[in-house]
Amino acid sequence: MRERGRTRRLLGLGARTGGAMLKSRMGGNSDWRALGEALFVGLSELKGPAMKLAQIMSQWDDLLPPDLAEELARLQRQAEPMPWAQIRTTLVEQYGDLEAHFREVEEQPFASASMGQVHRAVTHSGETLVLKVQYPGLVDVLESDLAQVRRIMRLGRWFKVPQARLDALFEELAESLRGELDYRAEAAALARYRQRYADHRRIVIPAPALDYCGARVLAMHYVPGTPLRDLEQAEPATRQQIAEALADWLTEELFRFGELHADPHAGNFACDDQGRLVIYDLGAVIAVPEARLAQMLELLESTLLGDPLAMDAALLKMGGRQGEGAPLALYREAAEAVAPLFAPGEQDFGDVRVHRRLRELSPRVWAAMDRLQPPADTLLLSRALNGHYWNLVRLGARLDMQARSQPLLEWARQRRVGGEP
Repeated sequence: MRERGRTRRLLGLGARTGGAMLKSRMGGNSDWRALGEALFVGLSELKGPAMKLAQIMSQWDDLLPPDLAEELARLQRQAEPMPWAQIRTTLVEQYGDLEAHFREVEEQPFASASMGQVHRAVTHSGETLVLKVQYPGLVDVLESDLAQVRRIMRLGRWFKVPQARLDALFEELAESLRGELDYRAEAAALARYRQRYADHRRIVIPAPALDYCGARVLAMHYVPGTPLRDLEQAEPATRQQIAEALADWLTEELFRFGELHADPHAGNFACDDQGRLVIYDLGAVIAVPEARLAQMLELLESTLLGDPLAMDAALLKMGGRQGEGAPLALYREAAEAVAPLFAPGEQDFGDVRVHRRLRELSPRVWAAMDRLQPPADTLLLSRALNGHYWNLVRLGARLDMQARSQPLLEWARQRRVGGEP
């Protein structure tokens, strides 16, 4: 599709979304299911940054209307694949004669994403590889697509999110997508993570097949597994094992390596036949400085103490605003909503009462964003953590969050005592 046609369709989808949001804010009843279906069809065909944004938003279960979130979530697992003839063009540009490199390349993809799709291939030596192939022409339309995504994101002002925060969130998204265009960077990340977790008993990272990797094709050795989103019917022990591995891995990533997997949709994770956590996609990893972690833990500690003044002071210390914050009553309600997850003993992440309360509270938190004004870099970080939280919810995890958090809180206290920022 030519750039002008893409722009017209994106503008149309944005206008339809804006109309539904405006109607809802004025007290009307919007058909979120119909809007979600239209966005699914349109973005599934267009691919690119707008589809990526919709996939990210589908993880915001606490913010979007349930019918809309459910339809957008289909983009993670049911997006219409690009025809093989177009994908083959990219493969030929990478390899030249395909038959000279592969005994077979499956024309039917087994996964379709926003920036590329995944095909199995077998080399002449008998190795089974996974080829993540970038959609042809994506480089040419990326910047014009991003311009339309910026316009769509401005609808967030109706949630009272300050424009400066929306702009900062857009820049983080845009930088991430530009980085994802060069698959050699993801191949390097896979190699780094393979080395990092080479001896880990519960985590599997597919090995990149570097001889077959290029700027627009990422080749990995095939690691079969059941996607996390399909584990709902698995044995409780299996789901618990994966949930613990995921929680432990996230903690280690943040506090040992200062990084966070920032694309937590369920298709990026799986369970292999030994009950290990498979991490397929490392295209979006963000750095998290120690100072920011310590500040977030200070906020968590004041939240668990139920101290609204301390919560406001912690937010102020994080930067992003000056002066008055949110109403103290909102801080209290937020503390009361979070507290059950950190009660003594194992807590059931499948307890609908907990996340129902978080869902109900979330729109009020977003409505107070013009007063809270969190620092821009924490918006993407908090959304990524939120996505991982909902993965734990889907797994029905049972975790002792109090025991898990105490060493981390103590670490943050020691930093404050030592005078570190």
